[in-house]
Amino acid sequence: MKKNKVFIACDSKNIYKIKQIIKSTKNSKLKIGYKFGLEFLNSKGGRNFISKLKNKTTFGDYKLLDIPNTCASAIQAVKDLNFNYITIHISSGLDSLKAAKKVSGKIKLVGVTILTSLDNKSLREIGFNNDVKKVVLNQAKLANRAKLDAVVCSPKEINIVKKVFKKEIITPGIRFNSNKDDQKRILTPKQAYKNGSDWLVIGRPITRGNIKNNLQNLINHLK
Repeated sequence: MKKNKVFIACDSKNIYKIKQIIKSTKNSKLKIGYKFGLEFLNSKGGRNFISKLKNKTTFGDYKLLDIPNTCASAIQAVKDLNFNYITIHISSGLDSLKAAKKVSGKIKLVGVTILTSLDNKSLREIGFNNDVKKVVLNQAKLANRAKLDAVVCSPKEINIVKKVFKKEIITPGIRFNSNKDDQKRILTPKQAYKNGSDWLVIGRPITRGNIKNNLQNLINHLK
């Protein structure tokens, strides 16, 4: 039976906390990967910890957003960490996406669409004229042109992305209930998988409180 796939968001600079997350999420029901965000990646011991992590599916959530040369150079600079996935903002533009893809090698390059903490009002404040769905559709088309390996999008936009992008889809903005925290566009795990997500990204609903109990709640939710 095919296992549901979940990236646990390791959002802390506390290495002891990260070790506890990894230890407490070992199970046979789900395929688990570990997403390391900017907080941990920029912490004093983060790089050293990841360099020693073995036999785990790892996701370097750098969310690169820069000119082509800088994006490509940044990926080359962290290749020794052997991440399975690394993120780049699709808003970097097609040239940056292609430059990063050219040097990514075995690393799966993941294009990030509009952040799940933003909504149409937020986009207007930034200066976008189109709504979230139209922007995400255009970004998915760019990801396809750049031959990226995966796309990060809200679970509410999976169907839009799948129209033009046929590879892996990774979805943050996952909540078990109506507690949104700082997210705007959310769905439950079951709804996200039903829409076609390949990987869920789940942080606080699992890592806040009793990790083992929270993970079991997720498994029960998916039955």
